[in-house]
Amino acid sequence: MIMRPGQQQLLLPVNPRFLWGSLLAALLLAMVPLGRLAWLPDLLALVLVFWAVHQPQRIGIGTAFVFGLVMDVHQGTLLGQHALSYSLLAFCASLGHRRLLDYPLASQALQVLPVFVLSHAVGLAIRMLGGGVFPGWALALAPLIEAALWPLASALLLAPQLRTPEPDENRPL
Repeated sequence: MIMRPGQQQLLLPVNPRFLWGSLLAALLLAMVPLGRLAWLPDLLALVLVFWAVHQPQRIGIGTAFVFGLVMDVHQGTLLGQHALSYSLLAFCASLGHRRLLDYPLASQALQVLPVFVLSHAVGLAIRMLGGGVFPGWALALAPLIEAALWPLASALLLAPQLRTPEPDENRPL
């Protein structure tokens, strides 16, 4: 198959088991007790945004809210803190998903950076309003790391959907 420059490769439909498995794997990674380091990226938020951009009909605000409630219960934070920030992430991702997919991966990472910053700012505001302590300015590194991980997450999560560039009689797709 001949592809013009700038044209995206055709993808196979996403396997629902892979989609939900990647979300559950990200949830389990987010539950690993690494301490409360402010600069650690939220991998669950990264995977939620990725699937909300690539599969908005399957992963939306409700799914993000449920995963946020699970994280709130797990971390013992103010109930609704993660739920609100994850719902905001899913809303912003589904709002601009068509526009975002037209850009190359590096530009996509720059496009999702404000979304991650907004999510962390909302989480910090809720934590501070609830009487929490300021975690320090290292918190500003987390959205930057999440945006830097965007190309890697895209490569890993889109890998099962990639079609072969030149089909033949042994590989019909």
